[in-house]
Amino acid sequence: MKNYEKYKKLYDWKKPVNRTWPDKEITEAPTWCSVDLRDGNQALANPMTLEEKIEFFKYLVKIGFKEIEIGFPAASETEFKFTRYLIENDMIPDDVKVQVLTQARKPIIERTFESLKGAKNVIVHMYNSTSVAQRKFVFRKNKEEIKKIATDGAELLVEYAKKEPETNWYFEYTPESFTGTEVDYALEVVNDVLKIWYPFLKTKPIINFPATVECSTPNIFADQIQYISENILDRDKMIISIHSHNDRGTGVATSEMGILAGADRVEGSILGNGERTGNADILNIAMNMYVTGVDPKIDFSDLQEVKKIYEKCIKMPISPRHPYVGELVFTAFSGSHQDAISKGLQAARKNPEEQWDVPYLPLDPADVNRQYEPIIRINSQSGKGGVAFLLENEYGYEIPKEMRQELGYFIKDVSDKQKRELSSQEIYEAFAKEYINRKDKMSLVEFNMKTKNEDAINLEVVLEINGERITKSAEGNGPVAAFTKILKEMGYDFEFKFYTQDAQEDEEREGEKANVITYIEIEHDGKGIWAVGKNENMVRSSLKAMVTAINRILK
Repeated sequence: MKNYEKYKKLYDWKKPVNRTWPDKEITEAPTWCSVDLRDGNQALANPMTLEEKIEFFKYLVKIGFKEIEIGFPAASETEFKFTRYLIENDMIPDDVKVQVLTQARKPIIERTFESLKGAKNVIVHMYNSTSVAQRKFVFRKNKEEIKKIATDGAELLVEYAKKEPETNWYFEYTPESFTGTEVDYALEVVNDVLKIWYPFLKTKPIINFPATVECSTPNIFADQIQYISENILDRDKMIISIHSHNDRGTGVATSEMGILAGADRVEGSILGNGERTGNADILNIAMNMYVTGVDPKIDFSDLQEVKKIYEKCIKMPISPRHPYVGELVFTAFSGSHQDAISKGLQAARKNPEEQWDVPYLPLDPADVNRQYEPIIRINSQSGKGGVAFLLENEYGYEIPKEMRQELGYFIKDVSDKQKRELSSQEIYEAFAKEYINRKDKMSLVEFNMKTKNEDAINLEVVLEINGERITKSAEGNGPVAAFTKILKEMGYDFEFKFYTQDAQEDEEREGEKANVITYIEIEHDGKGIWAVGKNENMVRSSLKAMVTAINRILK
């Protein structure tokens, strides 16, 4: 690519003397703040309607968010009305703080406080941009002038809050475009804001450091947060918050490293909706904690509901590869992956008390209301384990281990000829047509079996071969042995290699009767031939399997 020289790395800055965050682990969830209803909503081509915002707000409360940014009341009449609707209809639980956004300008702040009359617990989130580029090109102000915007705004928040003492006020300040701001200057601005707020507030002020535009690797952001944490005014009296965007595709990593570096609070949106490439994905971060044994303090146990709400209210598609929620995240096409998953799931079912440890599946799908059935997806890259897993879990066929390789190659060939993935129904139909109760050349019409003595029976069978019926009989120590003798006498040359039977509940009969499934392998011309018989009668199931094997020889 050309022109890479026109871009520059993040400015050089004083790094922490001793980095401590790389040696830490996330052992506790931060305070979460959803910005779906504001930062996310403003980024939609078709913003949410009032009804959709109400539904989304109720959902956020339901799954456990205690801090929810509901809008920018002074930005539009719609935003103002939504704020008033929640307050006037008593829709905000006592343990939930609603957050509203405002610029550090008097008319905006005044309108914001007007929208909040009667609210119980409110975070007023004030911001102004402090970055080099914004100072230079947008505001055309020097550092002192930009800092005065922040401190004047901070004083106005105190002034207006004093007029509404019945509300529990929480203040938040964001030096917007923090990642494009000199860190020592950002510290200077926020420390001056804190000096104004500390004497008034009974609650801890929140200082929010956003990666408004990601412009470095996540480790540098973590260094900045550690440096801030070590140098901010009265660290134990305030809350450090972070708000990462996803311009470099690392919003989740930036947030996680920010937590390690000292952040107490994370702003983001469910599934990462937001301006440009979006906000940090709170669901992704929370589930990353969950799969390492940390309680995320948000209930994402029903990802199907998350998907439903998101697609209804946000009206955007979810990538099939999106972590945790995407259609394909619990899916394996690779044969070796399918085999490992199948074996891991079998072990997990046998030992449910043990901690989850299934290859390729960091999360038990059942814990998030996903199902085992869609895990295995079959295409020309799939293998024996996946086909066997699917047939067992969806149709009740416990395919013998010895049969799986042949069956896997057969299904892969079907998929290859179709040049696409096969549905579970298509896989079953192909399996049944090729292996179960075949009667294309030969069919079993009826049989009679008489016991001759304790070591022998006499078997009489009526077969139809190419439309002609014939009756044959033979003796053997069992029906399979007797039928083998009949078939060999008819000129079919084979050797018996494998035989097993399983019971299968017949869903059509709602468990009243069970089908007997017979699996056999015979050897013909040095090649193994597998076949399956299915019938309520054990003997008929065995004989049908043998007829199927002959039909597979004759095809």
